[in-house]
Amino acid sequence: MLIRLGRKLIKEQRGSTIVLMGLSMLLLLTVVGLVVDGGTMYASKSHLQKVANAAALSGAQELTGQEARVEEIIEDILLQHHEEESLVGTEVQMKSSVRVQLKKEVQLGFSRLFGNDSVSVIVEAAAQVMPMAVASGAAPLGIDESIPLIYNTTYKLKVDSSDVDTGYFGILALGGPGANTYESNLKYGYQNEIKIGDIIDTQTGNIAGKTREGVKLRIDSDPYPPGDYSHRDSPRVILIPVYRPYDQKSNQLKHIEVTGFAYFYILEPMSSKDTSITGMFIERTGTGFTKPGTVDKGAYAIKLVE
Repeated sequence: MLIRLGRKLIKEQRGSTIVLMGLSMLLLLTVVGLVVDGGTMYASKSHLQKVANAAALSGAQELTGQEARVEEIIEDILLQHHEEESLVGTEVQMKSSVRVQLKKEVQLGFSRLFGNDSVSVIVEAAAQVMPMAVASGAAPLGIDESIPLIYNTTYKLKVDSSDVDTGYFGILALGGPGANTYESNLKYGYQNEIKIGDIIDTQTGNIAGKTREGVKLRIDSDPYPPGDYSHRDSPRVILIPVYRPYDQKSNQLKHIEVTGFAYFYILEPMSSKDTSITGMFIERTGTGFTKPGTVDKGAYAIKLVE
């Protein structure tokens, strides 16, 4: 009798073990299924967010131009990533910000057992343009902050000392003095960063000849029609620091303080007698960083705000 009772207990324990193993396997499969579906949702949302960020940042590059161009750029980015059908809407405020909202249905696997075939993934991204406070690639030219900038109006930036009172005529010694350094910076841009508040030495001497060579190179290498500054790679467009005089003594201005940035489009070549660069100031976005309180001089940096 005791033997029969022992056998019965063993059978019952085995039965309980099988039930527990079955429940454990079901629980494990459930967890694995949820993890897989969760991973699918995370990957889809991460991808969609990156696309939204790219669309907002790229669209913001055109916030100083035409709204239709902003929308066109956004559509191009979505098309490149095969997400054109995910667009819910855009909100564009020219010279301010652009917002992009995307929505996509993500197909699920394990969750279908519970009646959930798919889930909606919704993301938003917004980019804002603000006056540029830090930049690289500037030309070794400057303009006094007291001079009003009227966009798309012809200006002449002097490059020699004739008819000036202080002995300074807007030339900056970026990276050190010397005509060769100046020429290289004018042709290719000063590669180090310049920021608001930097104190920069001025360049003395007559460098009109080097300026003519630099201007000629930029015009000759421009593949676009004269007057067309809409292309972001146009070499005729140069970034120049805006300044206020710093530590001026008698009639010599040895240093300037950077207070902002402006974009200047070179309109025409310089003749052998020219001592000024003819062009116009334009509003434009570029590569750089922003800082609250920076004076608006038409050069803007882009910041992702969401």
